[in-house]
Amino acid sequence: MTDAGMSSSPISGAQPHRVAGGNGIDTGRTIRFTFDGRQYTGHPGDTLASALLAHGVRLAGRSFKYHRPRGILSAGPEEPNALVELRTGPRREPNTRATVAELYDGLSAASQNRWPSLGFDALGLNSLFSSVLGAGFYYKTFMWPAAFWEKVYEPLIRRAAGLGRAADEADPDQYEKATAFCDVLVVGSGPAGLAAALAAGRSGARVILCEEDSLTGGRLRAEHRQLDGAPAWRWAEQARAALEALPEVRIMERTCVFGTYDGGTYGALERVADHQPQPVKGQPRQRLWRIVAQQCVVAAGAVERPIVFPGNDTPGVMLAGAVRTYLNRFGVAPGRRAVVYTCNDDGLRTALDLARAGVSVAAIVDSRPAGEGQGAQVAQACGVPFVPGGAVSAVQGRLAVSGVSVRDAQGREQRFACDLVAMSGGWSPNIALTTHQGMRPVYDETLCAFLPAALPPGMVVAGAAAGVFSTAGALRDGAQAGVRAAQVCGFEADQPALPVAEAESSAIAPLFHALAGVPSGRWAKAFVDFQNDVTAKDVALAAREGFVSVEHLKRYTTLGMATDQGKTSNVNAIALLAEITQRAIGQTGTTLIRPPTQPVAIGALAGAHRGRHFKPARLPPTHQWAESQGAVFTANGLWQRAQWYPRPGETDWLQTVNREVRTVREAVGFCDVTTLGKIDIQGPDAAEFLERVYVNAWKKLPVGRARYGLMLREDGFAYDDGTTARLGETHYVMTTTTANAGGVMAHLEFCHQWLWPELDVQFISVTDEWAQIAVAGPQARAVLSHVVDPAFDLSNEAFPYMAAGEVSVCGGVPARLFRLSFSGELAYELAVPARYGDALVRRLMEVGAPYGIAPYGTEALGVMRIEKGHPAGPELNGQTTAHDLGMGRMLSTRKDFIGKHMAQRAALTDPARPTLVGLQPLNPAEQVVAGAHLLPDGAAATAASDQGWVSSAAFSPTLGSWIGLGLLSNGPARHGEIVALHNPLAGTVVRARVVSPVFVDPEGARVHG
Repeated sequence: MTDAGMSSSPISGAQPHRVAGGNGIDTGRTIRFTFDGRQYTGHPGDTLASALLAHGVRLAGRSFKYHRPRGILSAGPEEPNALVELRTGPRREPNTRATVAELYDGLSAASQNRWPSLGFDALGLNSLFSSVLGAGFYYKTFMWPAAFWEKVYEPLIRRAAGLGRAADEADPDQYEKATAFCDVLVVGSGPAGLAAALAAGRSGARVILCEEDSLTGGRLRAEHRQLDGAPAWRWAEQARAALEALPEVRIMERTCVFGTYDGGTYGALERVADHQPQPVKGQPRQRLWRIVAQQCVVAAGAVERPIVFPGNDTPGVMLAGAVRTYLNRFGVAPGRRAVVYTCNDDGLRTALDLARAGVSVAAIVDSRPAGEGQGAQVAQACGVPFVPGGAVSAVQGRLAVSGVSVRDAQGREQRFACDLVAMSGGWSPNIALTTHQGMRPVYDETLCAFLPAALPPGMVVAGAAAGVFSTAGALRDGAQAGVRAAQVCGFEADQPALPVAEAESSAIAPLFHALAGVPSGRWAKAFVDFQNDVTAKDVALAAREGFVSVEHLKRYTTLGMATDQGKTSNVNAIALLAEITQRAIGQTGTTLIRPPTQPVAIGALAGAHRGRHFKPARLPPTHQWAESQGAVFTANGLWQRAQWYPRPGETDWLQTVNREVRTVREAVGFCDVTTLGKIDIQGPDAAEFLERVYVNAWKKLPVGRARYGLMLREDGFAYDDGTTARLGETHYVMTTTTANAGGVMAHLEFCHQWLWPELDVQFISVTDEWAQIAVAGPQARAVLSHVVDPAFDLSNEAFPYMAAGEVSVCGGVPARLFRLSFSGELAYELAVPARYGDALVRRLMEVGAPYGIAPYGTEALGVMRIEKGHPAGPELNGQTTAHDLGMGRMLSTRKDFIGKHMAQRAALTDPARPTLVGLQPLNPAEQVVAGAHLLPDGAAATAASDQGWVSSAAFSPTLGSWIGLGLLSNGPARHGEIVALHNPLAGTVVRARVVSPVFVDPEGARVHG
């Protein structure tokens, strides 16, 4: 790295715009990269933007709507123009800001949003139609003819829309999530951030310093300033070394704090390997941090504002502060001959730095009247023309600036040849993190900027983010903030010794645009939002059409809705709107900033939750045994469940399932039902709690008995069903559907914590604690008699249907036995501690062999529940009521329960609603398909004729026919009627008879056997 105090002069060679003095690059090494297929060179420490500028590349992209040529505007994350695609193949990444993309050897970058090339973009013709493509044009066009929408308009819009191309292949990289705790979080490592971290760190507090850049120092690296007589960036390096020596301080570079959340929690994104061709083995590309801090010092600096004037988007028009960054940090002169256009003394420093670097300054244009500010002195020091009270009225050049027209205070115009315009409309404090909890900033007329009014708990703002723009002031403000933060955390902190800074002026006069006296027709080329092509004319149009709220302006014009989120455009737009509507800027207000403050990749938000880790498979206790039996598995929620158990000689799944169903109906089978949700409920008010969440009564349920229950949502629709058994006076065990197990648990927690906290009841999920096996069939009792210990009587008299109790099995293993049946046969569910699940099924196979026992899977289970007309997931789909499911009589009229009153709405009890019925095809061999529409026999296949749908379907080996359950309008009154089952996907129509949903054993004799 080179000393910023050295004399600078152009370096000849392959990088004609490289000058000496870049404090952030290593000119001793050269690296190669490509942009749009052309090879260039750069140095370690360069960004893609600085390396391109070093080669004199001005044109970096095209705007979104008009496809106008766009150059590099800034030097940081606020960049709206230079969006590029990085890398190729599966690691291709669109919309990366060239100003923050770190250069590495072999980097491949490409411009985007252009065709066929960046220099000649066919869609640049859009600019010729800007008069009809203004704000809100999409609300007013493409209305006629209507038939053109799908055939012409929409394809064209989709073709033109979007920025960049996502990768066509899966992302091969890994992403991580992590959590960190600290006493003090410092956001930003400029002078205020470094001073705050030093003050807090030396007190012994745990400090995390987050810097989104690859180097600490902030503006200290961008400016030609001195601290204690030495280059300011050297003090930044010394401060970093001092922080590294403190044991409780952690410095996190390339880490952007993007969001403020409740409880002192902050979101941050660490770009771990974005500066490398690819991560090394085992390294994530990015890491998403959840940082929990007692105190937070926001020292995030400020963003320089552009000035709105005709042609301000021409490549070569840049922010003045960015020009200084390229000169001082990267050793790059963005142009050979420059015009400096400013309304403040900070912008004047650009002229001094340009002259020092050997760049010719054509003129200094200061919007302030003669005598205000330091413009005259700076112009004299540089030996250049000075235009007080002036304005840039036009920019010459299409793909690059070739000159500007300047109007002086008397209205006279003169032209200056140049290839660079360095503009500064002042600085906007970076206060996004202060607003994420709904705090709106206030406008400061003196600073011409919005500042925080109220702050989230535990937050303090320092330095430029607080409107303190001088280096000395920022150092002092940051140190004080660090001391206060450490003291609040209980540490003794002292004001650290601070370096002596040079005197500097930040005097400013408000200037947001230079459109006074400019014909309104030229406002269409005066850009407010560069990326989304929002112009001053668009803002004026929005105001004329009544969109005078800043929130409406944003949405009508798409202002501030691009990847930069309005960092360079919002304040100018607000000021312009305020002027047009004759309001003060503070009265006009600002939009509320929401997280994230910078783009966050979806991969980082997902972390490791992708592929098989997105939905980690849960395995029931019998999984390994089922694998050994050749089971075919299916996903049921997160669970992997055996779908069927094929045997040698069986040619398809249906043959296997039919065998399994017949085995249960004729002999005995067993199925693992561990995956059903199991919730243990205990407490003196447990029965009262159940009364309120279920539609039916529970207080009189005897100990040792189970009951079917139905839950409703608050809107009166069915939510979940299952059985609940009473094991003791105050002890119940609830079962839920597999899919809703987690949701029901959350529902119960909500009811207890928020609706009825006075109830003395506790509950916990025990789904994983118990392996539960359903044993069903005429021989079920005989098989269980070999498993349940002899002390327990399984006779009908001692253990009838819906009985429940605690037993022991296999010589003393504690268990629970429930006489429940989902199959309609004599059946039991036996629950043992999960570690015994595998041993239990092996024991069942052993003792059940003489009875012809066989395992059955979820497919056979589904067939038997359809044969018995039991509603399940396809019927409990969130659109059905208890009346729809034939359970209306379950709704108690003697108590209140969730959903009771909403369930009584006339529309939900209307007999014409689709209601559960059975469907049996006239031709047993014709397949019934779930999802088919139910229409009157012979009716036209139109939506007007649609009267319901098939919810579940299966082939019944018991009946030798396909059957289905469906929801048919006025279903119970239509038993015996013929309806048509239309399957438009397959183009088939099956005629079926409407029957009772209970196909097998409607009297229920088998379950009582």
